[in-house]
Parts: sequence; structure tokens; C-alpha cells
Amino acid sequence: MSTKMTSAAARIHIPQLILNRQVHKEVHGDSFLGRINTRLALGVTKIVGSMWCAYAFALLALVSLPAAIQSHNSIIIVAWIAQTFLQLVLLPIIIVGQNVQAAASDARAESDHATLLAIHTLTTEVHEIALNQTQMLKILEDRSDRQESQDE
Repeated sequence: MSTKMTSAAARIHIPQLILNRQVHKEVHGDSFLGRINTRLALGVTKIVGSMWCAYAFALLALVSLPAAIQSHNSIIIVAWIAQTFLQLVLLPIIIVGQNVQAAASDARAESDHATLLAIHTLTTEVHEIALNQTQMLKILEDRSDRQESQDE
């Protein structure tokens, strides 16, 4: 993607706001099956990616903790911590964090978009003023040239 834009393209460019939810069809497609996959994935993520799910998974993991401790085997205790507790509890917490980051990203995108629209509008107005000033200067230059030629 080129980072340079011609002056003509810049004048007609209209900044666009693109949010996370608007790119969902890019992942699974815009077909019927793609929309079902997207809805299913978002539904599961919404349920699993909640702190309530993290609490439920923590309680579920704690059910097997007494058996791990009673084994008096450090391998089993370490395995319980790594494979049961951390995986069950951290998954929803990580998803919650990602959801918070996505919401913050969308909020920044909306704010940046409003700023870009304001800058774009003001720049367009300044460009129009500059064009009008250039036309006026040409008119004044033509008048000055005609007057000089009449004086000679």
C-alpha cells in the first residue's frame, strides 16, 4: 500500500471510520455460512470471554484441587496448576482483556476519525481560500501588466 497520495486524490478523499465489528466478514466471509460462523464464534467468545465464566472455571478447577494435594506428588500438583487452573481460568480473562482492548481501539478510532474529518474539512477550506487568492493575484497581476503597458 502506497503512503503517498497525489494532491488531486487528497482533495477528493473522504476519511472513513472502520470499526472492529465492521471487519467480521473479512474473517469468515459474507456468505450465509460465513455469517453463521461469525455469529457462533462471537456468541461463544461473548460467553467464554466474561469474568463470570472465569469465576465458574475457577470453581470447576478447584473441585479437583483436594485430589491433587492428597496425592502428595509434586508433578500432579504442578500439572493441576498448569493444565487445570491456569488454562481454565486464564482463557476467559485473556478474552475479557482483548475485548476491553478492542473497545478502547474502537473508541480511539472514532475519536481519531472525528479529528481527521475536522482537519480534512479545514484543509479543504484553506485550499479553496488559497485557490481564490491565487485567482485574485492573477487578476491583479494582469491589471498591473496592462497599466504598465498603457503607461509606456
